[in-house]
Amino acid sequence: MLQTRSARAGAVALAACALLSPGARLAAQTAPAAEARAARAFDEAHKEGPLALHAFLYRMPKGADLHMHLSGAVYAETFIREAGEDGICVSAAKLSMDSDHHAPGCPAGETPASAIPDDQHLYDALIDAMSMRSFVSVTGESGHDHFFDTFDRFGDDKRFAGEWLDEVAARAEAQNEQYLEPMVTPTYKAAAAAGYRIGWSDDLASIRQQLLADPGFQANIAADRDEYAEILRQRTSIEHCGQPNAAPACSVAVRFLYQVLRGFPPQQVYAQTLLGFEVASADPDVVGINFVMPEDGYISMRDYRLQMHMLDYLHGVYPQVHISLHAGELAPGMVPPEGLTFHIRSAVEQGHAERIGHGVDVMYETRLWELMKEMADRHVMVEINLTSNDVILNVKGDKHPFMLYRKMGVPVALSTDDEGVSRIDLTHEYVRAAVTYPLSYHDFKLMVRTSIEHSFLPGASLWVRVTPEKLETPVSVCRGQLGAEQPSGACGALVHSSEKAQQEWELERRFHLFEASF
Repeated sequence: MLQTRSARAGAVALAACALLSPGARLAAQTAPAAEARAARAFDEAHKEGPLALHAFLYRMPKGADLHMHLSGAVYAETFIREAGEDGICVSAAKLSMDSDHHAPGCPAGETPASAIPDDQHLYDALIDAMSMRSFVSVTGESGHDHFFDTFDRFGDDKRFAGEWLDEVAARAEAQNEQYLEPMVTPTYKAAAAAGYRIGWSDDLASIRQQLLADPGFQANIAADRDEYAEILRQRTSIEHCGQPNAAPACSVAVRFLYQVLRGFPPQQVYAQTLLGFEVASADPDVVGINFVMPEDGYISMRDYRLQMHMLDYLHGVYPQVHISLHAGELAPGMVPPEGLTFHIRSAVEQGHAERIGHGVDVMYETRLWELMKEMADRHVMVEINLTSNDVILNVKGDKHPFMLYRKMGVPVALSTDDEGVSRIDLTHEYVRAAVTYPLSYHDFKLMVRTSIEHSFLPGASLWVRVTPEKLETPVSVCRGQLGAEQPSGACGALVHSSEKAQQEWELERRFHLFEASF
């Protein structure tokens, strides 16, 4: 008697399963039923409302947060405490730190930060000024302006950056995250000074050679590598990583994105961008670069195409350096209509962006459907920041292109942007997505996989990439093994040779444990 197609497939699957280790065999046999139980639990939580969803999604593996600014991820309470420990003064009128003055020598109208907790009204006012807590838009101050003004209020004192990273990693570990790519701007003054001395011209190759020959620029490369290393050293020390009393946060892997400030003259932006490419080429802890500062700023808009031209040239020189770009963090009315028509396309086609941060104005791009198809075909991922897009741009719900990206097959993953400023965490973004959009448990699971797949970690992937991207079929040597404690055979060799595959393997192990709990 001839077997049916499904029966033959089942027999093949059973035969393949028999060749696996006992742990891998158990994982393969129980995975579909366990995922179905988790999906039913998600649906029940959805019926019960946001609180039940939070309880479910807080425990769920969430992979990576790929779009986060380290200083913006820190809560205001931490900055106030650190300022007090450092003896910094605080301006009560400006509601900002004054790092130029220290207690007891605070000028008139300023208070030692150490005394701020004794004045609840000032303490609350400072937190509100340094975040979006209690913010209500009024004439003269938009959510956009209040959000970006917070960064000037708390400053960016890198001496505490290891503490910031510990705070962010601990929060991530508690929510079952496993990998972070925080954006950090290390010192760039020597490089910028060299850029101004050399001056600006259209000859990018010549300027690059002159910058690389500058002793100050070369010293800046070494200084930046030391700065990143010191952040990691402090974090390791605080968390006792590698010691018997290691903190759980040690399990969260971290790599950095070099953050370039786009709102300055071209000679400075180019010098800092080149510095970023040089550091990322030499330092395995720095896996890529990104451009930051408000995209609607005067220089950001004026020089947008020029900055993409810089990236186009430098990508040709340093093709191994990954690029993620803030692009399309704009909404109608913020800039003239023509300003909404080209930023994302330019970032993808000229800036060589492998990931797009925000991408909110995509529906105003010229030939928008062609652009989204191109992004899907090229597997350009969009980092979705729902709360940030709401409070800065007033874009939310069906005004947000999140679901249109998904419909067009563009890879997407949820991220936080600045969780300290927004007073959120990654679970909050998952709950917001679940409440706002018709997403299933499987949809969330695929977005979580996407976050690791599109990390800039080196090495091969565990997934077969198809178009549109699904991430449902493992590479042949690992089929039937995902979810087990350890890979075996050729799959083990692949995993051990690839940092990305190691994180993907760990994610599937976590999903196996999570789904088995239902």
